[in-house]
Amino acid sequence: MQITCLADLANTRTCPRLVVKVGSSLLVGPEGPRHAWLTGLVAEIAAARARGQEVIVVSSGAIALGAARLGLDKGGRGSLADAQAAASVGQIALSALWAGLLEAHGLVAAQLLLTLDDLEDRRRYLNVTATLTRLLDAGAVPVINENDSVATQEIRFGDNDRLAARVAQAAWASAVLLLSDVDGLYDRNPADPAAQLLPQVQGVTAEIHAMASAESASGMGSGGMTSKLQAAEIAERAGIALVIANGTPDAPIARALEQGIGTLFLPKRKAGARKAWLGGRLRLKGALVVDAGAARALEKGSSLLAKGIVSVEGEFQRGDAIAIRDSEGVILAHGLSEYDAGECRLLVGTHSSEQAAILGYAPRSAVVHRDQLVLL
Repeated sequence: MQITCLADLANTRTCPRLVVKVGSSLLVGPEGPRHAWLTGLVAEIAAARARGQEVIVVSSGAIALGAARLGLDKGGRGSLADAQAAASVGQIALSALWAGLLEAHGLVAAQLLLTLDDLEDRRRYLNVTATLTRLLDAGAVPVINENDSVATQEIRFGDNDRLAARVAQAAWASAVLLLSDVDGLYDRNPADPAAQLLPQVQGVTAEIHAMASAESASGMGSGGMTSKLQAAEIAERAGIALVIANGTPDAPIARALEQGIGTLFLPKRKAGARKAWLGGRLRLKGALVVDAGAARALEKGSSLLAKGIVSVEGEFQRGDAIAIRDSEGVILAHGLSEYDAGECRLLVGTHSSEQAAILGYAPRSAVVHRDQLVLL
């Protein structure tokens, strides 16, 4: 059964496994952790477990908690060193907070701290999948955060919205619920009295992206509506529904699902496990720019041939994940290259009959084979 409305996220048949993301501004207030609110949220998670759903929590808040304990200004985000130090202190407090509240309902919390590479590297991604599967089978509630104490600008998600979507892929979840400080996606700035909440979105398009703001309203978190739309794109490629809902009221899950207040992003298609992982990749080694004919062929399910390549960007090796884009910069697909960047440059625009003489060996069937390619 497929998810078609917000209420379906509370149905064990349509949503047997749910990922709930909690932002920093919801969990931490000016006086510290929002214990009363968080107690109510954990009660909702316990109720979901009682009705047979498995729940994974992606929780921000370590940097905010640590910054308060260390007395760091700018919420611990004044520098990378401050953020790493704050995360190191705050993660202990955050884990204890979740463990204690879940224990009150007879539930066991399990902590996972992930980096970008844990979900970008295929082998490590499969390890995450195995760990999550075993924890859920054992009845635990995984509580996940980015490992901000070691993450740098170059190797980090940067926000827990996209992390939640990638975790949902790895866990084969049915849906992701992003608890935010707004009711959902509006067709324009919510401050505009004429703004309308969009109850449902079928595919994130350029027009949908134009409605978003990249800034976090609270100033405490690292994400905004732009990161949430990127998370929706990651989820929809894997056949996972995603909801943006307001987390600020008491019992926010019930408010969103029972009253139908939020934005539901419906998945466009369900890719296989490997293609879902590839489509959700956030860090790519390079790009192949293709002509209009190649772009049309890709849409029909063809492999990418050298004849349709216009140029090569970046330095990559055979087997690396790369982007395939058109001449206007629109990314059409992600794929695993059959050649390194230097060989691709030699093959640009050539027919297969010419390639053996250029390479000095029999060419492969394609530069990016359709089995190693996912359209975006």
